[in-house]
Amino acid sequence: MSRSKRFFFQILLWLTVWIILSFGQVDNHRLFIENLLVFGFQVFLIAGLIFYLSEKFLFKKKYVLFLVISISAIGICTFISSNLFSPPRMPPIEELRRLPRRPPSKFLITLLFLTISYVIATFIETFLFAQEKEEETIRSKNENLQTELKLLKSQINPHFLFNSLNNIYALSVMDSDKTQQSISYLSNMLRYVLYECERQLVPLEKEITYIENYIKLFSLKSSKPYPIQTDFNVSDNNLMIAPMLFIPFIENAFKHSNIEKPNGSFIDIRINVSTQSIVFKIENSIPKEKVQKDKVGGIGLENVKKRLSILYPEIHQLEIDESEEKFKVMLNIKFIDNA
Repeated sequence: MSRSKRFFFQILLWLTVWIILSFGQVDNHRLFIENLLVFGFQVFLIAGLIFYLSEKFLFKKKYVLFLVISISAIGICTFISSNLFSPPRMPPIEELRRLPRRPPSKFLITLLFLTISYVIATFIETFLFAQEKEEETIRSKNENLQTELKLLKSQINPHFLFNSLNNIYALSVMDSDKTQQSISYLSNMLRYVLYECERQLVPLEKEITYIENYIKLFSLKSSKPYPIQTDFNVSDNNLMIAPMLFIPFIENAFKHSNIEKPNGSFIDIRINVSTQSIVFKIENSIPKEKVQKDKVGGIGLENVKKRLSILYPEIHQLEIDESEEKFKVMLNIKFIDNA
């Protein structure tokens, strides 16, 4: 709630209080008008003071100045309300004699009323201000998260393009027919990356199609099939998931498994969807000799971890197990259909 909205909220609140308190005085027009003038003056003064002093002193932790100015303002407002608007009138002597004791002065009654009203108004203003700051913090946090997500996704797309172009370049040297196929696969993948991945969530079916095209594009590099196993057990392809969530793990497996050499290397990719979760598993061999990496560095697993922490906080489980012979990744995302 902005400052102006807080100010008008205070005005409406206290006018509502005045209307409720004035129900019994409607028949006495003079008293009603008098109270209207006095209370209207008090409401605007209190709301104005709170509006100005809270922003200048209270919310800047200048509590002493806020207290001193508030007490002075309440005293002045009390004097004006109890004297200028309604000068004190002496009751008849007969009434004075019947009074058992001296009634409290109008000044004290007005002072008590204004003090209580001012304290309540201060608490209300502080609460609304704290609520506004909390909303700003949440909004700023969400904006920062969205910015970070866009940055992470922007790191994925160029990396995918470099890898694909490298594959097509290798095919163009060996086989022109396969080059045409690879361009077809690449165009489908680019369409997905450029258009579908702009959305926060995509159908799981399209994500799997992208993975299949990625594998097909890579497999064109050889006339013999690579030892790549896939098992996509998906009961509902309309489930929504964050785009490009699995591909960094797959790229990592293709890069480090040395799958192009028949030395016992392998890649095993599995996706299993149940009613309450989606489980992604990938396992690849680790060759004894080091794999020569391309000059274009990968985005790494840290990118995926950051995206997961933003997109699926507290509802995902990521396990990475590396031995001398195998590298395993298991990602479990719960309640993916409600994400």
